Amino acid sequence: MRFKDKIVIVTGSSRGIGRATAIAFAREGANVVVNYVKNKKASDEVVAEIKILGRDAISVQADVASEDDVKRMVKEAVQHFGAIDVLVNNAGIVWDIPIFTKTVEQWERTIRVNLIGTFLCVKYAVPHMKDRTGASILNISSTSGIDSLSPDSADYDTSKAGVISLTKNLSQALAPNIRVNSVAPGWIDTEINKDLPKEFIESETQKIALKRWGRPEEVAKAVLFLCSEDAGFITGSMLVVDGGYR
Repeated sequence: MRFKDKIVIVTGSSRGIGRATAIAFAREGANVVVNYVKNKKASDEVVAEIKILGRDAISVQADVASEDDVKRMVKEAVQHFGAIDVLVNNAGIVWDIPIFTKTVEQWERTIRVNLIGTFLCVKYAVPHMKDRTGASILNISSTSGIDSLSPDSADYDTSKAGVISLTKNLSQALAPNIRVNSVAPGWIDTEINKDLPKEFIESETQKIALKRWGRPEEVAKAVLFLCSEDAGFITGSMLVVDGGYR
C-alpha cells in the first residue's frame, strides 16, 4: 500500500474525479477527508465506502472559494487526523454558456472556486504538511487550460491555465519538502459533462485517439502516481490524461 496511514484531503470529492480519487487513496491505505459543498448525502456515501475498505474518513462541508470555510476544513482535518500528508485540489465549476452572456459574477465565481480556492487550500494546509515525509500537493487542472476548446468556457479555461501556472510557482516555493504537480484531464465521463449534446460528445470522441472518453478512475490513478514516492523526483510537472486528443 503506497499510502498506508497517510492523511489525504480531496476537495470536491462527493462525485466524479474527486470521488474516484478519494476511494483510490483509501484502497492504497490512506485515511481521507471527503469534501463537499452541498451534497452531504453523496459525501457521506463516499465516507461509508472508504470505511468498508477498512480506512477512516470524515465528511467536511466547505466551499473552497471561502477563506473561512477552507480554514475550518483544514482545522477539522487536523483535529481528527492530527496532520495532512497529501492535498488534492479537485473542486471546480464550469458555466457552458456564450462568453458575452456570462456575468461578471459568474466569471468571479469560476476564478474563485477553480483558482483562488486552490491557493487557499494550499495556504492553510501547508503548515500541517511541511514536516511530513513525502508530503505532496496535486492540483487538477485541465487540457482546457492548455488549448482552449470553446469560447463558451473562456472563464474555465482561464482559471485552469492559472492552476497550471500556480502549480509551477508553488513547486518552487515549497521545495524541497513538498512536491507540487498537476494532472490535466481531457474529456472524462463525469456528471459535470452529462448534459452535453449527444452530437457534440460523438464529434469530440472522434478527436480522441483511443476513441472513448476517460473514466474518473483513470484520472485517479494518475493522481496517485504523482502523489506517491514512485514520483519522488517529479515536481512542478503536469501530466495530461486525455486519451490522445487532437
